Amino acid sequence: MKIKFIALFLVLLFLPAFSFAANYENAVIYYNKACHGCTMYIEDNIEPLLESHGIKIEKKDFISEKENRIELNELSRQLGIPPQLQGHFTIIIGNKIILEGHVPEEIIEYLLESENEFEKIIVFQDEMDNAENYKAWAFKGELKEYKIDEPISAYLNWFNENKDSLETPKELLSDSLDFWQLLPLVLITGLLDGINPCAFGVLLFFIAFLYSMNRSKMEVWKVGSVFILAIFVAYFLIGLGLLQAILITGIPHLFGKISVFLMLFLALINFKDYFFYGKWFSLKMPSFATPIIKKRMTNITLVSVAVLGFLVGLCTFPCSGGIYIGILSLLAIQTTFMQGMAFLVIYNIMFVVPLIIILLVAGNKKVTEKITEWEKENKRKMKLVMGIVLLVLAAILFLFAF
Repeated sequence: MKIKFIALFLVLLFLPAFSFAANYENAVIYYNKACHGCTMYIEDNIEPLLESHGIKIEKKDFISEKENRIELNELSRQLGIPPQLQGHFTIIIGNKIILEGHVPEEIIEYLLESENEFEKIIVFQDEMDNAENYKAWAFKGELKEYKIDEPISAYLNWFNENKDSLETPKELLSDSLDFWQLLPLVLITGLLDGINPCAFGVLLFFIAFLYSMNRSKMEVWKVGSVFILAIFVAYFLIGLGLLQAILITGIPHLFGKISVFLMLFLALINFKDYFFYGKWFSLKMPSFATPIIKKRMTNITLVSVAVLGFLVGLCTFPCSGGIYIGILSLLAIQTTFMQGMAFLVIYNIMFVVPLIIILLVAGNKKVTEKITEWEKENKRKMKLVMGIVLLVLAAILFLFAF
């Protein structure tokens, strides 16, 4: 009797050491609180299941709190979750088990009790009702699909038998460009975007207007600097708004696909302007903005110049925004939000570099006149360059969005 008691005591003492259940401490649920079906599934099924395993749960609504959507997008990118496996809500357990959508409880239970069968796994089942299949992928090899009542052990057995020889399809890999690969593209496109007839022409007209009022060189530089800074701020805010909108939607790849076709369309318009300048529809500053800008120029104060520059920045977007949208789409796909912000600042600095150069040489009236003449003579060529840049950018974006 004593021997049996001692044996039972030893079994109970060392049972944790022989347990095959993984130790998961935390889970984060990213969801839409307004989705009634999702909320019921989480509260009635997921929370009791996770709590029974001693897992602490943190819920984050990504609709009422937009920063949670941005956080989820960044985390999905860091974990390498392919866009096609991102569901309408996400549960991440210990950064190892990723559940996308309404995954059956039996599957979750099995995964929580599995040990060393996978380093990281995604289970995708995005149907709320009448689900027939689910998909599983352990970040290596091909994506597998099973009937909804088939146990996840079928996938794990296949994976463990073949994991040493598995090759991952290209569409499941994260084709990310690193900082040094993206930087030249952002620098070049920002500079080329800045050489557009809209902001270019307005600044030259603005400087010529200052000379007609016999302003000193120092006054020209001071007022011109405020003008350029206001353009920078306006263009940066436009980009920041678009980048946030793309990330909040959670579908950057879809936006990237739309941007490809938009850039192709804008490229055709630029090519049209090269061959048939001034005919039919053209990319230019809205006609209603021209009289407003001229009116603002009659009262030269730093405040009025700042308002003028901001207005020009807003109004030049239809003229030069094609490249900008393309770069923003690529940044949304390839970077985190903070990295995208850094590239956004760099892009907009390059965007105003041509204006800064013009302002620096504006102290020489003859040079300014020559630049004005060059701008008038080369408007069509600039349209051609813009069209080529849009085509190249569309091709690059195509590789990552499709």
